[in-house]
Amino acid sequence: MTDHTYNAFFALRHRLPRQNPGSDATTRRLLALAGPRPDRPRVLDLGCGPGRAALLLAAEAGAEVTAVDLHQPFLDELTDAAAARGLGDRIRTVRADMKDLHGPGFADGSYDLVWAEGSAYIVGFDTALRDWRRLLAPGGTMVITECVWTTGSPSAGARAFWDRHASLRPVAGNTAAAVEAGFHVLGVLVQPDSDWDEYYGPLAARAATADPSAPGMPEALAGTREELDVRRRYGTEYGYAGYVMRPSDPRWRTRPETAADRAAVHDVVAAAFPTRDEADLVDALRTDPDAWLPGLSYVAEAPDGSVAAHALLTRCRVGDAPALALAPVATAPAHQRSGAGRAVVRAALDAARLRGESLVLVLGHPEYYPAFGFVPASRFGIRPGFEVPDEAMMALVLDGSGPVPNGTIRYPAAFGV
Repeated sequence: MTDHTYNAFFALRHRLPRQNPGSDATTRRLLALAGPRPDRPRVLDLGCGPGRAALLLAAEAGAEVTAVDLHQPFLDELTDAAAARGLGDRIRTVRADMKDLHGPGFADGSYDLVWAEGSAYIVGFDTALRDWRRLLAPGGTMVITECVWTTGSPSAGARAFWDRHASLRPVAGNTAAAVEAGFHVLGVLVQPDSDWDEYYGPLAARAATADPSAPGMPEALAGTREELDVRRRYGTEYGYAGYVMRPSDPRWRTRPETAADRAAVHDVVAAAFPTRDEADLVDALRTDPDAWLPGLSYVAEAPDGSVAAHALLTRCRVGDAPALALAPVATAPAHQRSGAGRAVVRAALDAARLRGESLVLVLGHPEYYPAFGFVPASRFGIRPGFEVPDEAMMALVLDGSGPVPNGTIRYPAAFGV
């Protein structure tokens, strides 16, 4: 790209509300998926552009935002907007390259949230996970939105365009990369088509009024019009997805159970509950081929290799739609309140995401399970076939790309309900 084309490319985009598909509603939903945060979280917004997300995070999350971009005019736009909204003391702009984050402001463990809407493709999703992780404080969260394939068979035209610009994967491919990189995926949000309209609507209007005789503008307009045309022709084949991730707890090794673990799992579950009913339930579910799902019975290992905690996901249904039941979850008494239970639940949920499961249900403590993203199941019109407090019957949507089923929960026979 020549200097003239570079300048023309950004001239088309200056003062536009967005530089990538997104919306304030999506930013809020991603922030909600990130879960509890400090009262004044430290946020690093990478590839911030003119700072639409940075402004929202400062205003609504009370964040202290360090906003990073290489294009100084975008940072100037953000500085002006922050001052106009009374947020000048909450947003600090830094001109820096996302590929080379060193020096003041980029020390290890500096941020509660590392945020990148529509910008991680510049370094690559996997590289972003690897290189930005060190910036997270203990308990910190990373949020990345990334362009993804939404079909298993993209057309040649769509591939020809995207192969020149970015390496797209399906939603599950990025989820798998995050888990492989040592992250727990708190949530995945497939962004609505309206997020593209918020980006492309103003951009198309700007392109229609641009002066084609300006230096570099013919090339910039050609590239922009091609991008708009590809979206019109192939927009059902790709989209944007937001990933909310937190590094896994390094103290606990988690893995699927093996046959050699069964006695230890029985003992852990029996010791964690007042009776042996829950341990017997696990054994009964193992014998039910309609309920048992190989690879979704997970254990966390203590440092000596013994089983410290166990979490089980089995097949249930909401009406006729498949779902998962999380039950039981147990931690050996010697390891309770140490993070082992949380680690094994998160590992089991990650495994469910990688299988392509879409919905998990749990009947449990309403102060414990919301930390994993569970909300009252009644919000989706999902109810058990027996009386329980509404706040204790919870649901977690793993894949928001389709409608959430509603109706009565049908548990395996071993549950006895």
